Amino acid sequence: MMEAQYYTKLDDNKVQCTLCPHDCVIKEGRSGICKVRANDKGRLITENYGKISGYHFDPIEKKPLYHFYPGKDILSIGSVGCNLHCQFCQNHEIAQTDVHNYPYLKELSPGEIVNAALRQENNIGIAYTYNEPLVFYEFMKDTALNAKQNGLKNVMVTNGFIKPEPLKSLVSFIDAFSVDLKAFTDDFYRKITSSNLNPVLESLKTIKKSGRFLEVTNLVIPTLNDDKKKFEELVLWIRNELGKDTVLHISRYHPMYKMNIKSTDQDTLFSLFEIANKYLDFVYLGNLHSGKGQNTYCPNCGKMVIERSGYSTETKGIDKAGGCIYCKTKVIEHYLV
Repeated sequence: MMEAQYYTKLDDNKVQCTLCPHDCVIKEGRSGICKVRANDKGRLITENYGKISGYHFDPIEKKPLYHFYPGKDILSIGSVGCNLHCQFCQNHEIAQTDVHNYPYLKELSPGEIVNAALRQENNIGIAYTYNEPLVFYEFMKDTALNAKQNGLKNVMVTNGFIKPEPLKSLVSFIDAFSVDLKAFTDDFYRKITSSNLNPVLESLKTIKKSGRFLEVTNLVIPTLNDDKKKFEELVLWIRNELGKDTVLHISRYHPMYKMNIKSTDQDTLFSLFEIANKYLDFVYLGNLHSGKGQNTYCPNCGKMVIERSGYSTETKGIDKAGGCIYCKTKVIEHYLV
């Protein structure tokens, strides 16, 4: 256990966590919505510091990040807990539990994780993922600062539900963000995730303005967020607020956790893919094995510059500067040969 950042002490030994917009007021001996930030005798502690539920080397494309060092690997780590309660949670075994009810946690220090990342060939850094990294903020920060000192990159896969002050700190040590924009209505966020839309939109704008790399993922759930008009509004917001070069992943939903709605129809994904392509330069399809929506095409000359098959990536159309070899248009901002 370690004392948490971002909280205020209140009367009667209560504390108020100020990390995310829930602003949980926590009584002594209780935890917040995330299940892992708890009140210990009037002090907010992070119970999951250094407690790791998942530890794997993955292709960077699996995060998903398609324009951040394509073809490279990254060490992915996660813990337990989440500040959202998504009814369709794909990692509910770790995200919707706490340190007392998940028996497979492994304790690791920031230094041990960084050393493992440094030893692996073709590895560019560390990804904080699996459960929501915000709820192990302190451990992520300590690990990320150590990683930066050793020349490694830091990637965060997040729901973006965070308050401005801790996010401002985050962008100083996280190099790339993969953010889930789960829908474009507050009603969806309130009913399906127990949160709100606007803080996520503000986080996306802050990340973009910071100059850090950003890709966005939208999981399409039948009847809940697959309306074409509303999806077009989401895409237009991305173009207008984040830029037409922002990478968007449209991902297929499968029944999970508390939700038994049938899997997203392939034709629905294809329709949304076509809509998004009208407004954005780089749109991809995820959780789908059709082969469509996987490759990268130059937005200027239209030639294929990156070919993908599963997590196998061929970057034959990209020069050393991340540009298209045919017309020199910049395609990839972060690229290693």
